[in-house]
Amino acid sequence: MQGKYKALWLNENDFLEVIDQTKLPFEYETKILRTTDEVVLAIKDMTVRGAGVIGSVAAFGIYTACMEVNNYDKLKEKAKLIRKSRPTAVNLMWAVDRMMELLKDSNNLIEDAKKYAIELNDDEAKESQKIAKYGADIIEDLLKQKGKKTINILTHCNAGWLAVIDGGTALAPIYEAQRRGIDVHVWVDETRPRNQGASLTAWELTQSGVNHTIIADNTGGHLMQNDMVDMVITGADRVSANGDVANKIGTYLKALAAKDNDVPFYVAIPASTFDFDIIDGMKDIPIELRSEDEVKYMRGIDDDGKVREILITPKNSPAVNYGFDVTPARLITGLITDKGICEVSFDKIKEKFEENN
Repeated sequence: MQGKYKALWLNENDFLEVIDQTKLPFEYETKILRTTDEVVLAIKDMTVRGAGVIGSVAAFGIYTACMEVNNYDKLKEKAKLIRKSRPTAVNLMWAVDRMMELLKDSNNLIEDAKKYAIELNDDEAKESQKIAKYGADIIEDLLKQKGKKTINILTHCNAGWLAVIDGGTALAPIYEAQRRGIDVHVWVDETRPRNQGASLTAWELTQSGVNHTIIADNTGGHLMQNDMVDMVITGADRVSANGDVANKIGTYLKALAAKDNDVPFYVAIPASTFDFDIIDGMKDIPIELRSEDEVKYMRGIDDDGKVREILITPKNSPAVNYGFDVTPARLITGLITDKGICEVSFDKIKEKFEENN
């Protein structure tokens, strides 16, 4: 690893380079982020997205800021800009705060920031490997219980290596199951309005040769009713101390359908996704309200191979665009973490994570 990851890396000039996720799946382009402002914009405009990768970029963003100012007091102002670039994914705040804590007594800000950012991201990638193992163990056990040869997994939004280095969270167990020779089929929610499932998850699974089918967001419940989903795995952008989970809008509805149909519903997360300062996620996790244009316009490729954006609603009709919803802990079967499967309750989470941090 050492600064080289699938979704982002330090290039030959030691600047952060990232895959521009707004261009996928039709075009593969990268962007070089040379300034703090460019890092902030990349997070805001979703050039990079996914809770883990936002944190990863934020860590390297502090390194980028150090190259600009090389002064800790001035760095604090740059850090504030990065920290407030998006509100819901707590990994962002965690990465900035962790970097600033590590750097407060540094005598060589630039070199130390580079070192700490790499260490933070290497640790995150190792967490992903452990999540893959524990999640794939569940998949194997479920196959044995059901006596099936193929497992059908539904996921919501994108939680692969584009979202969390370097194997993802929700997709990490799927990739590991494939490596173990398990026949996996993934139902991929489109996740309107930005279609991260249809564009990013489907693109990732195609690159890896994983069997999958894209479905409209409202299809999952029907599939569960007809025994076509064996388990659900999603990622998360923030998990409260009691186990409430903020994730892409629509996750709550999938959890309700899973509960009603006795389908196991798992959430895969790195430790940086926990927010122990929030006790009641239903009340206190901030929910990002994004531009209504994301609902009113869709982006795609026309018959001439040109990428276009088109209006799909009456021009003057208003729209509202909540980026996330909160799934209460009572609907979640378990959290897939680097420390194993965690029961979803305040006491179990505290026992496994908070007291060890």
